[in-house]
Amino acid sequence: MPTVSQLHTAKGRRLPMRSFEQLEVETAKGIVGDRYHGARHRQVTIQSQSSLDEASDVFGSLVPAALTRRNITVSDGVVPQAPGSIIRVGPVVLEVVRVAAPCKLLDDTIGDGAQAALRRRGGSVCRVLEGGLVRLGDRVALDGVDESQTLFGAALRD
Repeated sequence: MPTVSQLHTAKGRRLPMRSFEQLEVETAKGIVGDRYHGARHRQVTIQSQSSLDEASDVFGSLVPAALTRRNITVSDGVVPQAPGSIIRVGPVVLEVVRVAAPCKLLDDTIGDGAQAALRRRGGSVCRVLEGGLVRLGDRVALDGVDESQTLFGAALRD
């Protein structure tokens, strides 16, 4: 199962992203201290390291998670992009609002071609349905279902 591998926020537009070991996520508001805290729909962005690895291959050089300007990077898997999809990150429940389209700024900060390399690999923009504390290493259910919390999953652990 994927886990949270990196956490980032920025206090303002074009300000550098800062790394954290944990982030407080508020229901219907987003990440405390992030530039989008309190936004109506763009409350949390999430991406997959697997997609970043693909983008790095296409780009021909490393695409660092912090420079993509996404808040949460998960260790592996495919982040759902269909609006209404549910993602569980530790105790936090996110609803996908839209695809997180890479912007031209990426060519300026990472290098020419970074925006194109991240196209269809940039993750998703989400709103927060249930808040909580997200920590590095937290389990992530990209399909909205954490099998360890289901009756069947509980039977497997016992």
